[in-house]
Amino acid sequence: MTLTYRVVTSTIKGLIRLLCRVDDAQLAQVPDRGPLIIVANHVNFLEVPLLYTHLRPRPMAGFAKVETWDNPALRLLADLWEAIPLHRGEADMAALRQALKALEAGHILGMAPEGTRSGHGRLQRGHTGVVLLALRSGAPLLPMVYYGGELFWRNLARLRRTDFHIVVGQPFYLDAGGVKVTRQVRQQMTGEIMYQMAALLPPAYRGVYSDLAAATEAYLRFPPGVESNLRRA
Repeated sequence: MTLTYRVVTSTIKGLIRLLCRVDDAQLAQVPDRGPLIIVANHVNFLEVPLLYTHLRPRPMAGFAKVETWDNPALRLLADLWEAIPLHRGEADMAALRQALKALEAGHILGMAPEGTRSGHGRLQRGHTGVVLLALRSGAPLLPMVYYGGELFWRNLARLRRTDFHIVVGQPFYLDAGGVKVTRQVRQQMTGEIMYQMAALLPPAYRGVYSDLAAATEAYLRFPPGVESNLRRA
């Protein structure tokens, strides 16, 4: 770990704590190591640096769009944090291989199935990339959601700190149960993952997954003694 890494990471964490009141108590539930896929919502720029700096020294990996490397400052940060470059809108097999390698090495992989920032904090429809990674790696998925951060820019303009809430759910596995994983099956699996996330959010933030009664769990397997996150709603 270089001096530059320590200084940059500590400075960013300090700035986040200065600008936000971070309710991070539930991060203690995240295991010390992987393989583990954290599935989280994506509201704005804040979640990635917050999650990374607050989970260190746990070994973390995550995706960043390839355009990130076009910006010198963001390129420095992406390289320091060993982000995985991702070509959005296509099947990026190189990124998939890097992610699988990180999981095999016992890292925690952070993913946002929505694929892009919502800005408003309400869940958008999830993409199926997480399904491929979960099935190929066999790693458990841990749902984690944030809310409050959507008010960051408004609060900053008013010189107010932002209350940033983090909720960590119960882990589960994705299991095809021997059926052929067709496009329709992948979509159902993605929906089941997203509903587990939605159940952790206050109702106003559940977006397209607001109707929890429509949730299924046909392809989810929970470890012994662990209950579905839908029971928390």
